[in-house]
Order: sequence, then C-alpha cells, then structure tokens
Amino acid sequence: MKQIHFLAAFLGGSIFVFGILKFIDPFRSWYQTQISSSGLGTAAYWLGIIGEIGVGAMLLLTVINRKKFSSEKIRFMGVTSASLLVLMMATGMYVHLHPAVPAAVLPLKIKPPYIPAFFLLAALIHIRLLMRQIK
Repeated sequence: MKQIHFLAAFLGGSIFVFGILKFIDPFRSWYQTQISSSGLGTAAYWLGIIGEIGVGAMLLLTVINRKKFSSEKIRFMGVTSASLLVLMMATGMYVHLHPAVPAAVLPLKIKPPYIPAFFLLAALIHIRLLMRQIK
C-alpha cells in the first residue's frame, strides 16, 4: 500500500508541476515548438497542459484525501489517471522521436525519450500495483 501512495504522490506531483511549467518561459516556448514541429496541432497544445495538470491533481487527490474515498474509488481514480498518463507519455515519446522536433526544445536537450519512457513505465507499474490489489 505504501508503494502505491508513494508512486501516486511522485507521479502526481511531477506531472502537475510539468503542466504548470508549460505556462512559464522558456518551457512554454519549448512546448509550443515541440507541438508545432511534430504536427500535433493546437488542440494537442491545450490537451497536453490540461491533461498534465488534471492527471497530476487526480493522482495527488488519491493520496491527500484517501480517507474520504472508498478503496474502489481510489483504485478507479488511480487506474484512470495512470492510464491517461500512459497515453500522454506515449505522445511525448512520439514527439521526442519525431525528426522535425529539434533536440534544443526537449528536456535535457536530448532526442532519446528517456523522461517520457520513465514516466510511462512508472505509470504502468502503478496500474499493475492497483490491479494486484483487486485480486
């Protein structure tokens, strides 16, 4: 149980902060360049920001207010938010690997998608831990 709460807090806090940082330069201009260079469009710009803030908040909510929710609701919220995070990080990996996206606008200025792959793996582990609780 502690691993689930720790992982939810880590993922939630990190993703929430990443979403907020996209409103502040230089992160905002990097993110705009990533989205426009990869051809994802304006909808993806706002979906990415709102998605990261929303998923981060939902994960944090499962940790902060866990006594207010039933264990079934916490599992549902955790699996739903981690699944959305997997989708967002898969998109992040696509952006990193897109040939038109320059490394200069990526985190750590590197093309290999280490950061999105790490968070995708962590979200999958979180889902696995939550699903194992059901059985």
